[in-house]
Amino acid sequence: MSRRYCLTLDLKDDPALIAEYKRHHQKIWPEIRESIEKSGICDMEIYLLGNRMFMIMDVNDSFSFAAKAAADLAHSKVQEWENLMWTFQKALPQAKPGEKWLLMERIFKLDA
Repeated sequence: MSRRYCLTLDLKDDPALIAEYKRHHQKIWPEIRESIEKSGICDMEIYLLGNRMFMIMDVNDSFSFAAKAAADLAHSKVQEWENLMWTFQKALPQAKPGEKWLLMERIFKLDA
């Protein structure tokens, strides 16, 4: 059984930075792909409109946000990637200190 999570985050409103961010995501580092897959994320997509991003994550039963966060903190290459990405990203007004991607609430599903 899989679950789906949708998250959102903004980029800094700078066309050159946004273009560079997109380039980084055309070929993510192998360590990043591995950490995503090992965490129980089966599929992930990121969409962009202007500087607002929307991420869709399909996860298996082994996935937990807490376990993923702990594994990321312990992985130096993931920390390097996250620090690099933060140079392009901008926290949403609703974010608490240290929060990046925020979980969205589903308010409609056609076949619910």
